[in-house]
Amino acid sequence: MILEVENNRFLKKGSCPRYMSQSLKEQLPHSRAVKKFITLTSSQNVPVFLIDPLILELINKNFEQVKNTSHGAASECNFFCVPRDFTTFALQYHLWKNEEGWFRVAENMGFQCLKIESKDPRLDGIDSLSGTEIPLHYVCKLATHAIHLVVFYERSGNYLWHGPLRLKGHIDKKFVPFRKLQFGRYPGAFDRPELQQITVDGLEILIPKDPTHFLEEMPHSRFIECRYKEARAFFQQYLEDSTVEAMAFRKSAKELLQLAAKTLKELGVRFWLSSGTCLGWYRQCSIISYSKDVDIGIFIQDYKSNIISAFQDAGLPLKHKFGKVEDSLELSFQGKDDVKLDIFFFYEETDHMWNGGTQAKTGKKFKYLFPKFALCWTEFVDMKVRVPCETIEYIEANYGKTWKIPVKTWDWKRSPSNVQPNGVWPVSEWDEVIQLY
Repeated sequence: MILEVENNRFLKKGSCPRYMSQSLKEQLPHSRAVKKFITLTSSQNVPVFLIDPLILELINKNFEQVKNTSHGAASECNFFCVPRDFTTFALQYHLWKNEEGWFRVAENMGFQCLKIESKDPRLDGIDSLSGTEIPLHYVCKLATHAIHLVVFYERSGNYLWHGPLRLKGHIDKKFVPFRKLQFGRYPGAFDRPELQQITVDGLEILIPKDPTHFLEEMPHSRFIECRYKEARAFFQQYLEDSTVEAMAFRKSAKELLQLAAKTLKELGVRFWLSSGTCLGWYRQCSIISYSKDVDIGIFIQDYKSNIISAFQDAGLPLKHKFGKVEDSLELSFQGKDDVKLDIFFFYEETDHMWNGGTQAKTGKKFKYLFPKFALCWTEFVDMKVRVPCETIEYIEANYGKTWKIPVKTWDWKRSPSNVQPNGVWPVSEWDEVIQLY
């Protein structure tokens, strides 16, 4: 694509030729809009930080050069002069002290701004607060370039959340090319980034201190909210167990899940809520008090040989090991108060995924089939954890269409809807594939 500039020279998309004068580059609509936006946010003490993937990638590739550039030094316009429709920044909402005043100043500087609000999903289960709207996105246009300001909110578990960008009926759909926005197609969750100030094209800006990590998070940031209204309806029909034993179990299970998450994060191993723990999140936004264990899933390709030793070092001794890496691997660790952690490893076939099970007494193998799924983030017991994005399909595969009804008697060999026989382990392999401790 070719973009025409004021002196009839041409700028090829993705480049910023050095033969253009600095003053000419500053007249480019995208460069001018960013410069004015930075001037605006600095004057209003609004601590925005750059999350634009295109520009952040360029900065990351040339980080040593950028790091050694001092403020005020003459510099080429090598980053913000790259042609694009948007430049994306973010803001932690609790740090914004003068939102209305900021808008007035922005309009006086020539920006046209849209404020996009939606209901706060965290308040969905509270009658008096349900429907309360919060700002999620701002889009401010200057001439032909737009600044997309993504609003991040702090969530339990020390992470940041942003909402989707949904246009209401009164908003001009042609205000900017909304479909090209990198953020807002769905809610997202990110680790809270530590920020650093750098000078880019003569402008002082904040960026994540670890740009690589932030960029790696982006494609996997999709977030699914717990179904608070449905959870409340569930507990209106089935009263929550508030006995001392039930509350003690939920506390122990939460601590066990937190310890498992910490251990696997240190290993760099992805996991998600599986089986009864996933059902508890989806159905009632809490731990099922009669389940007596914590269940997580891990893709077999993410298996690491030091998983067992890492959990033992964390104070969780191995309770049993069934199967092997090539087939039906399953690990169980003993937590405190007789609560155990079960890790099911998932294998991928052409049209489905599955995890295995082994009966210790007979060596019989079982297979649990699931439709293919991707992973999304959610919040559960004050943690940012993963769940299958296609949650209802995952739940129904395991528990059938009647998953909403609590079942306290469960036979892992017969009760699941997706279980099927998978042969028998040869007796010669039992020492390897059936290990009890």
